Amino acid sequence: MTRRLTALLAGLEALLVVAIGVAIPLVPLTIVWAAHFGFTPEWPVYWRAAVDTWLLGHGVDVIFTLDPDLAAGLGLPAAGDPVRVTIALLGFSLLTLLLGARAGGRIADAGHRLLGAVTSLAVFAAASLAVTWTALHAAARPSLVQGLLLPAAVFGVGVGVGLLRARRAGERDRLGDWLDDRPSVLVAGAGAALRAGIGAVALVVAAAAVLVALLFVVHFADMIGLYEALHTEVVGGLALTAGQLALLPNLVLWAVTWLVGPGFAIGVGSHVSPVGTALGPIPALPVFGALPTGDSVFGFAGVLVPVVAAFFTGVAVRPALARALGHVAPLTVLGVAAAGGVVGGLLLGFLAAASGGAAGPGRLAEVGPDPVAVGLVAALELAVGIGVGLAAATRLPSRSRDPRR
Repeated sequence: MTRRLTALLAGLEALLVVAIGVAIPLVPLTIVWAAHFGFTPEWPVYWRAAVDTWLLGHGVDVIFTLDPDLAAGLGLPAAGDPVRVTIALLGFSLLTLLLGARAGGRIADAGHRLLGAVTSLAVFAAASLAVTWTALHAAARPSLVQGLLLPAAVFGVGVGVGLLRARRAGERDRLGDWLDDRPSVLVAGAGAALRAGIGAVALVVAAAAVLVALLFVVHFADMIGLYEALHTEVVGGLALTAGQLALLPNLVLWAVTWLVGPGFAIGVGSHVSPVGTALGPIPALPVFGALPTGDSVFGFAGVLVPVVAAFFTGVAVRPALARALGHVAPLTVLGVAAAGGVVGGLLLGFLAAASGGAAGPGRLAEVGPDPVAVGLVAALELAVGIGVGLAAATRLPSRSRDPRR
């Protein structure tokens, strides 16, 4: 495929990803505008709301300011002060990441990978900046710089993943040649630590997703009661459900922090952790009806999940490590366990930071987990689990047995 056609394809892929992301909140908002309000407000208001939602989904800060007359009518102290919302609705980031990976694979198939990747990233950044500029308003003002950089960064990571996945078997690159010149102990140990740390995090996230699903089932009646109390009707209920779906990855990551131990907060002075739950006034979102209440006798059993997950990944990486080195010394086990714990701790700390932030004024200025506490505790738990798994797998054969025996 020619270079010009590759660039065109990459640019169209990037525009499509932006269009899909903005359309997801725009469609239900437009339906609400037409069916519930009878086309009376100006439609650009809903366009700006959709763009702000998409930008929030990628971590872009949005400053909200109430109309002076409305703020005066409320009679609340500081009602007219600007409120910076920083919490990300990670469902949009996840969608952009997945669509970016798809675009990266298509660019790789088209050839001219570097040209395609650069073109798609440049077009995406330009489109993101353009939609951010259209959403600028005195009532809700997103950051132009963040609107340019953060969504493009998420899309760029996705494109990179797609390009890496599309590599042909046995294909060499400069990184592979560089690794061949490094000591085998260092290369094998670093690879094992990366696989163990990332694998353990993946298992913990999967366990947290199952936990959230179980909580939804157990507290289904409470969630329905909150829906009924809001009196949203059908159209409003659909829009509210769409917004909560965008928050679902945040809920899963908050469940991860609960399993790790530090837990999370929904407002200043609140906490939800294995020790117990203490909540003040919180937004009446139906998904919050699934939050655990009170103290749990078996709460600390959840802390075993990261350790067990790390144990299994330690067992899984041991055979490849033994094949690469021939013999796995105790010092190597300690090094891989410590490095794997650091990798997992850094990754979970980053995810915890991405899942929280300011969600509104007052108490809602602090929502989500403490990323430093989550990262440190997770690093310790994962290092212990990986180390035990590597040690427990010492007696396992490093090569498969002859099937004829």
